[in-house]
Amino acid sequence: MIPAKTFAMVQTAARTLEMRDLPIPDIEADSAILRIEACGICGSDYEQFEGVLKTPMPVIPGHEPVGIVEAIGDKAARRWGVDVGDRVAVETMLSCHSCDTCLGGRYHLCADRQIYSYIPLSNMPGLWGAYAQYMYLAPNTVVHKMDKTLPPELAVMFNPLGAGFRWAVEIPQTQVGDTIVILGPGQRGLASVIAARQAGAGKIIVTGMAADARKLDLARTFGAHHTIDVQNENAIERIHELTGGRGADVVVEVTSYATDPVHEALSYVRPGGTIVLAGVKGFKPIPDFVSDLIVFKEITIRGAIGVTSSGYRKAIDLIEARSLPLELMHTHDFELKDAELAIRTLARQVAGDESIHSCLIPPS
Repeated sequence: MIPAKTFAMVQTAARTLEMRDLPIPDIEADSAILRIEACGICGSDYEQFEGVLKTPMPVIPGHEPVGIVEAIGDKAARRWGVDVGDRVAVETMLSCHSCDTCLGGRYHLCADRQIYSYIPLSNMPGLWGAYAQYMYLAPNTVVHKMDKTLPPELAVMFNPLGAGFRWAVEIPQTQVGDTIVILGPGQRGLASVIAARQAGAGKIIVTGMAADARKLDLARTFGAHHTIDVQNENAIERIHELTGGRGADVVVEVTSYATDPVHEALSYVRPGGTIVLAGVKGFKPIPDFVSDLIVFKEITIRGAIGVTSSGYRKAIDLIEARSLPLELMHTHDFELKDAELAIRTLARQVAGDESIHSCLIPPS
């Protein structure tokens, strides 16, 4: 039986999270209530917490939920193919699914799209984020049924792994035998390694800093052929050496806030190659960006925002196959009340501790 209220962490201002008890709404025929088993934490959680994203407040953060359907309307059950008791992964974006952009297969770019965890409490019924025990699922939600026997902390990796498949494979159309350079060994960088290996990339190179030694080791475990410590090695020379002077077919930039990797990517990629920019920089300008290199090398540059269903599905299939030791990437479970600690740990603001993939586990 669903309780009348849910415990939730509510962001009321930049760097301020409050514990609140909020009412759980009745559902309509086309909506549902999800009991959150786990909510993944990523870099945009930190950006939201810091106020960089300028999201409306008060708001419940959390946009990477996996959980159990506790109540569902008949229309929603038929549309989504799930019922009470099923585990589902919830896509981050809410789109109209009826405009030309959505119908053309690019629903993540819908002009009317919203993002779970960025919708304020004032927009009823208010439970739009997964830093909570229960969450409202709107009629235009996209969900994916998942194996209930998987540990929640592994099931919730569907989001970063989905990003890896979309950003490192689908967008640049990575082919068997391609050389791919991944800039940044965080959870989405590691997910890109996994996806590129699954796609048959011939050479996978990952860059990071000296402090990323553990993550670079993990990148090799997941299939990277070479790793480069950019603070102690000349990355341009090393990449040219590893590619016989040709450069990479694909470069995927997933660092957080650092601007140097963006302009450096122009030197890493081969003529006619593709660069995918997925790491946000807080709207900072990119110094030393030489556009002539794009012209003379005919480089394709693609932006990447979010994940779409094909990427999520590939990620879920991989998780359910249990073919990789994904548990090595998961470093932390945090209680819901410790959401701020989880965010600060990811941001390397907790002395002596660092997370790669982490999640919040609400009280049952």
